[in-house]
Amino acid sequence: MSDPRPIGVFDSGVGGLTVLSEILRRSPGESTIYLGDNERAPYGTRTDEEVRAFSTEALDALVDRDVKAIVVACNTSTAVALTLFRRRYDLPILGVVRPGAVTAALTTRNRRVGVIATPATVRSHAYFAAIKDENPAVEVYEHATPAFVPLVEAGRLSGPEVEAAVAEGLAPLLGERDSAGEFVFPLPASARIDTLLLGCTHYPLLRPIISSVAGDAVAIVDSATATASALSELLAINGLEAPADRQPAASPPAHLQLTTGDVGSFRSVAGRLFGDAFLDVEPIELTAVAS
Repeated sequence: MSDPRPIGVFDSGVGGLTVLSEILRRSPGESTIYLGDNERAPYGTRTDEEVRAFSTEALDALVDRDVKAIVVACNTSTAVALTLFRRRYDLPILGVVRPGAVTAALTTRNRRVGVIATPATVRSHAYFAAIKDENPAVEVYEHATPAFVPLVEAGRLSGPEVEAAVAEGLAPLLGERDSAGEFVFPLPASARIDTLLLGCTHYPLLRPIISSVAGDAVAIVDSATATASALSELLAINGLEAPADRQPAASPPAHLQLTTGDVGSFRSVAGRLFGDAFLDVEPIELTAVAS
């Protein structure tokens, strides 16, 4: 049993391309359709109602294009609306929270995990619950870093200003005081986090700076690789893998990127971040208006 239809991948912007990259590396024979809702990004500072409405529109558009499965590569959408999606659509829906949470729970040595994410994801406590489900003994410290997504969407991944923004965002999780003079948790160095989970698919694009700020003693975990692996298993279990006899040279898989924002801007940012891998971009219009 096999299925040549494409996999749908959804994110609020360009961050989900980190997941798409891992999917293509893990499953090179699969076709994909990526939808980035750049016009209404970032989702992480929006209300749960807006996130659900905007995400549902995007997933409806992917379903209309006859995808065989959907990866919700937006952590905020996964955290706020994954249960809704699974009730609404009669096809496999995979989020990014649980694969990342499982990896973090298995990675930590001192059972203290920090999670950085958007305000909406932190508000949902989805990562807290998922990590606790995997290992109730792990202590989980969630912290919102809303400045990171706009940096990535603008293609700003390096430089003194970006380094300063990352250092400020991580400070409370690393035992330093925030701008209000408070700690997230005032623990001695020996009792601080040893694992940092990047709870947004935009954040791996800032990974070199995040790693530098966090230091060698802190393991960095993101959900892209774990999600791609989980997707491969999901397709196999459901008999949805692309035909095994598909030869890349003779019948190459097709890949399309859709954006609700400016096509030129999407192509430019994607090109700076990923080279020429994701330059086949078309516009798409969704009906709800961002406020």
